[in-house]
Amino acid sequence: MAEPGCETSSEESLGTEEPMAADPKSPKQEQPRRRGRRRGRRGGRCPDSFATYFPRVLKQVHEGLSLSQQAVSVMDSFVKDMFERIVDEASRLARSTQRSTITSGEIQTAVRLLLPGEIGKHAASEATKAVIRFNRRE
Repeated sequence: MAEPGCETSSEESLGTEEPMAADPKSPKQEQPRRRGRRRGRRGGRCPDSFATYFPRVLKQVHEGLSLSQQAVSVMDSFVKDMFERIVDEASRLARSTQRSTITSGEIQTAVRLLLPGEIGKHAASEATKAVIRFNRRE
């Protein structure tokens, strides 16, 4: 049983109090509400689909080209598969060094192991640039 003086009314605990009247001239009222960022199935940062990113990247590389829905589906499957392979390899590397955190070093090593030759080197250099940009941002 709660101590005397600690009881809350049902209105307080349920948050059913009347809202205070807002100032009609407030700038918050005029701006449209922003939607929250859509998260993946598991609530993390990995989305259910990477389909929204393919046209953006393609536009940066080849301005006039587009992708069919089937091509987007194939690309999405490819990216998800590679993501899983990289994470599996990186987790094996982290476990072998008795670590509980996957760092950018494990990811880089996993990418070099999984991707052959020149494409592995290119991916590693692009990832290094991305990490440098990320660290500058903080």
